[in-house]
Amino acid sequence: MIVLKFGGTSVGSAKNIKKVVEIISRNRASKIVVLSAVSGTTNSLLAIAKAIKNNQLIERLELIKLLEKEYLLIISELFATNHYKNKALKFVLEKFNDLKSLSGGAVNLENSIVAQGEVLSTNLVQLFLEESNLSSSLISALDFMIVDEEGEPVVSKIKEKLCPIINKNQAGNTWITQGFICRNNNGAIDNLKRGGSDYTASLIGAAIDAVEIQIWTDINGMHNNDPRFVENTFSIREISFDEAAELAYFGAKILHPQSLIPAKENNIPVLLKNTFSPFSEGTIIKNKTVNKGITAIAAKNGITAIKIKSYRMLMAYGFLKKVFEVFENNQTAIDMITTSEVAVSLTIDNCSKITSIVSELENYGKVEVENNLSIICVAGDFSQNSEGVCAQVVNSLKDIPIRMISYGGSNYNISLLVNSNDKIAALNSLNSGLFKNGVGFQKQLVG
Repeated sequence: MIVLKFGGTSVGSAKNIKKVVEIISRNRASKIVVLSAVSGTTNSLLAIAKAIKNNQLIERLELIKLLEKEYLLIISELFATNHYKNKALKFVLEKFNDLKSLSGGAVNLENSIVAQGEVLSTNLVQLFLEESNLSSSLISALDFMIVDEEGEPVVSKIKEKLCPIINKNQAGNTWITQGFICRNNNGAIDNLKRGGSDYTASLIGAAIDAVEIQIWTDINGMHNNDPRFVENTFSIREISFDEAAELAYFGAKILHPQSLIPAKENNIPVLLKNTFSPFSEGTIIKNKTVNKGITAIAAKNGITAIKIKSYRMLMAYGFLKKVFEVFENNQTAIDMITTSEVAVSLTIDNCSKITSIVSELENYGKVEVENNLSIICVAGDFSQNSEGVCAQVVNSLKDIPIRMISYGGSNYNISLLVNSNDKIAALNSLNSGLFKNGVGFQKQLVG
């Protein structure tokens, strides 16, 4: 059995939904299909939830009417017969009438409202599959996708609930379900946060011991650099989980950073494919390392650097522990860190508690904060035969001011901190310096 996940753009219109169904029907394997909400729907539902919570009646109705109009258009263009068109209309109108009837005091308001995006997309696709005489079963993620008291999914519990559901619904070899949404340990509707549909697919793959997980998006797999800012990028044919995880965390938008963990732990290959170019090769992610050296580049914006300088740090133990405790107490993760004898520089991407962090750090030394920064991630396998890699990276950025460099903490990543205004220039300089005619620096290293 395999898992196919289609993102919001893939189901973003009637035309695109038809492409998705073509892909589903061509694949003869037993499969679970995970769908995101129609692109733009989650943002609209969040705005509706906010308006309902704030008792903004007029704004709420206007937002619902606009979103409802989008779905009525999809229905009019998707279904060929009045029978299925009417079934779809009935379902969609009921959902929007439910939204109109909610009040600001509703329990679990935002999560319940946002979950309707995936419920809408999966029901429309299921009805279109039925109209197309393709056998499939619609199963609710809320019946098996659960998280514990810490908000973490447990694969064994998901498997325990999912397998009987699959065995009970045997209409053909295709099961349709929702990405992103789940139930928490109290049984209330919750979600796996933004990008969670990738995570859903990976968790399901682990639960059913899938042969492969396919993530279908709107680009031809993972690129060696960001094609939005850099010309002459190319798709990577194969990449390891460790390299892909670094790229995902540091800005490669094709994957959610957490989504690879269940697949990696269960040794399930992940294939990245393009819904709009289904016969393109795409990128396969495996536990096996393919090449030594540099594979790809990604960038992450919205970075803040914090520098703590104190001569009390000189020859003293326990100083770094106190610094880290400040971030732990404020529930703020650190991305990069560099140290000298008397100073520590580190970066964060969540500034919601920056005032408290700075106030606490000032107890230990002078604190400087710098905003509008970006982390450039150069990913690859640097575990061996990596002589000259760091020099090649730095030489490629000889005209770009570098704020920090982190190398050695991971065998799969060199991180560089630059001003966000220099990010695009840095990506292009690295592309020119590290990749020649579609050939990465790893080719030079391994001969």
